[in-house]
Amino acid sequence: MRRGNTARMNQTNMNFTRRQALYGLGGVSALTLIPGCKQLGIGEMDGGEFAELAPDDALEKIGYEMLAHEPARATGLGVDTGEYAAWRGTFGTPGPEGRAQYAATLERLRDGARAYPKDGLTPDQLTSFDVVESAFDKALEGFALPYGDVAVGSWRNTPYVVIQNVGAYIDMPRFMGFNQPIANTEDVEFYLSRLSEIPAVLDGENERMQEARSMDMVPPDFLLDKAIAQMESSLAASADGTAYAGDFAANLEKAGLSGDAVDRAKAIVTGDIAPALERQLEELKTQRAEADSDPGMWSQPQGEEYYAWATSASTTTSMTPDEIHEQGLEELAELHGRMDPILKEVGYTTGSVGERMQALSQDPRYKFAEGDPGRDEIFAFIDERIEWIKAQMPRAFNELVDPNMEVVRIPINEEPGAPGAYGGAGSKDGSIPGRFWINLRTTDLHRKYDLADLTYHEAIPGHVWEGEYSNRLPLIRSILAFGAFSEGWALYGEQLADELGAYDDFKVGRLGYLQSLAFRACRLVVDTGLHSKRWSRDQARQFFVERNGSKFEEVVGEVDRYCSWPGQACSYKIGHSEILRQRARAEAELGDAYDFKAFNTAVILGGNSPLDVVAKNVDRYIAEASA
Repeated sequence: MRRGNTARMNQTNMNFTRRQALYGLGGVSALTLIPGCKQLGIGEMDGGEFAELAPDDALEKIGYEMLAHEPARATGLGVDTGEYAAWRGTFGTPGPEGRAQYAATLERLRDGARAYPKDGLTPDQLTSFDVVESAFDKALEGFALPYGDVAVGSWRNTPYVVIQNVGAYIDMPRFMGFNQPIANTEDVEFYLSRLSEIPAVLDGENERMQEARSMDMVPPDFLLDKAIAQMESSLAASADGTAYAGDFAANLEKAGLSGDAVDRAKAIVTGDIAPALERQLEELKTQRAEADSDPGMWSQPQGEEYYAWATSASTTTSMTPDEIHEQGLEELAELHGRMDPILKEVGYTTGSVGERMQALSQDPRYKFAEGDPGRDEIFAFIDERIEWIKAQMPRAFNELVDPNMEVVRIPINEEPGAPGAYGGAGSKDGSIPGRFWINLRTTDLHRKYDLADLTYHEAIPGHVWEGEYSNRLPLIRSILAFGAFSEGWALYGEQLADELGAYDDFKVGRLGYLQSLAFRACRLVVDTGLHSKRWSRDQARQFFVERNGSKFEEVVGEVDRYCSWPGQACSYKIGHSEILRQRARAEAELGDAYDFKAFNTAVILGGNSPLDVVAKNVDRYIAEASA
């Protein structure tokens, strides 16, 4: 298993086709040369012209027109090649203007997809058009709200444009270090072009932050404190060249470059990016002077309306916060009922399930060593579990993939505001590997009985595995992702690992798996508690610790993440429960004709979809298996 550098790794092994006319642009932004979509081969079509395209061509066009507003996303997918190579030098139009342009494009594409003649389409094509309509409808509802960022076909919807885990000050160093290719001279100029646009991106965010503050939309003080500290750290590093500026320049140095390009990168950072960060920091401090400590959206202007949209976007259902809250409580009780006898069997007999899991977490047998020795243990543990689960996949699927992936430490400057781990597939062309990012700010975040389950969730059969299948679909299906499916599938991947025997000889490991599911049930309760039922931050933390036995160190960052990403935490267990419901339906309707491998394959080949579209895919599996 390849392992990324534990601090930061640069991606330099790209080899893409380039448009030679753009070779050697110097420091000129590609955006100034290509002011609109038409110059990129993405002319805006009306509904009639759109309907004249063949179905797959229409879907392809939708994908590229969407990416014209998110060219960095095209780089991540590996599709900014040929006539789209110029996208590699721009981030697009920033700020409120870019947001308005994007919304107008989505509305036009949504209307075109809705009006497209559906007669004679294959089931996969029908699914793709359904997915486009659903995703763009929900995104347009979000764009109609007066504040916040809409993650079109993704998961990070947030009311706060810049906060402890949101904003270009976090995203740009990671993107430029991990996704931006540097393989030749042309790449270097695209790199510098994008670097020169970062100040405009930061200032566009600043403008939107100020707009939100003008309507009394201010993040809670404890989130602002984290964001301010992180930004001050970035600026201090930029001033002495040790990290923030050094990272941007070091990306070029690691690619074997020196001299003029490195000097230009440093000049852009110190002369342009750092002052833009200073302006953002000033705005954050202005907000901090006005902020209160209320953690939930209920305290914000139009907060209930925002939270209703955020939960529907994250779960792809019409469930109310009250319904989500109650489902969480019911599923938590059921899971604790499964954990109780295992705890008794391994010697933990008194106290609540939460209390006994707290005691288990202090057992030195299941802790990793402190510091770098423990970090090395964690990497070795993950590598071994990945090799084991890869060998089991032929028992669970009829159609297999072989992910190009690596395990990487979350960048140290991000770790304080980051979750315990996250993962996802690489680029569509395979040049950027899938990654399992692990938070190692302290080894106490992880235990030997819960790290295996985390590996199955983030890597295989979870996020990295699922993303490999999505990358085989038409471009628009690789772009559009739904948290309820992504996270529901990753939890289902945890369950598959258990069903394949991951814990047959390690019962304490099964406790870790069940606690993981219970943790996601707690999320339903806590997220709705914070944003709808006016829970305090401490109340949310204590629910995890006392009811589920979660580690306090783990839930501190978790709860703050729910405060900045309202509704996102609800996607996991809602999606998992729906996949299980569909599996039970298939078993009941098919009887002896039901096949475990065939069901799993049908769901994952259907691609990342809203939950109602997943149900349609299962309908097709049942019909085919019944024939």
